[in-house]
Amino acid sequence: MVHSMTGYGRAEKTFDQETLSVEIKSLNSKNLDLSVRLPQALRIYELNLRKHLSSTVIRGKVEVFVQYTSQKLAPQAQLNSAVIEEYLNQINAIAPGDRLDQLAMALRLPDAVSQEKETAMDAEWEQRLLEVSSEALQGLEAFRIQEGAELQVDLLSNLQTIEEGLERISELDPERGKLQQEKLKEALSALEQKVDENRFEQELIYYLEKFDINEERVRLKNHIAYFRTTIQEKASGKKLGFIAQELGREINTIGSKANHANIQREVVQMKDALEKIKEQALNVL
Repeated sequence: MVHSMTGYGRAEKTFDQETLSVEIKSLNSKNLDLSVRLPQALRIYELNLRKHLSSTVIRGKVEVFVQYTSQKLAPQAQLNSAVIEEYLNQINAIAPGDRLDQLAMALRLPDAVSQEKETAMDAEWEQRLLEVSSEALQGLEAFRIQEGAELQVDLLSNLQTIEEGLERISELDPERGKLQQEKLKEALSALEQKVDENRFEQELIYYLEKFDINEERVRLKNHIAYFRTTIQEKASGKKLGFIAQELGREINTIGSKANHANIQREVVQMKDALEKIKEQALNVL
């Protein structure tokens, strides 16, 4: 079943007046691009959290936000002296003035004051962090499945368009061969010269083989079947993209060999459906 690469999941749990929340957002990306933001007190567990997340999210630009709040103790404000000093220097360089006014302005800027608990928590909090993260991942997974179902319907609809176009081309191909023979005969008649019938047949066979599209039709049919099989896999986005390239190669070759107006029209419709498949495949996990 198709899973979308985009998704959202959030979980929150309270442990004896201390609350831990995990929020996960996922967008499209060729590979896994994982960004984790943890409170200072939980950063010691970042590596294990990353391993835990990577085994599930697999691919995408994933942002994880972890928040900790406690009702036991009011957080103690911590002045970030280095940050404040840098703010003061920049403010003074732009608009020299009263130092106290500048300080009041600097204290309102980001990261000047920290409200986080700075000391590391005990090992029990690692298990709690992974537990809440797992619940958030379940939400992300549900979101991806829901969007993936819609993607799958659209992908298979466009694949059906290509398959129906191939069936019509197969019906038109015998007519194309007859038309090519008639055109060659008309061209030779216009020359008003005697033609060796055996040589003509040999040249005709060579010409028709050169423009034969039977192999391309067979390969295209196989690629369509492979696409249908692959789409049932969970993390199939990259493989579907590769198969779409192969579909395009066969469709383009049929178009270049066709030399038939109705077949060319079918090829155009197939190319349009293929472009939609390629675009949607980028959203598949």
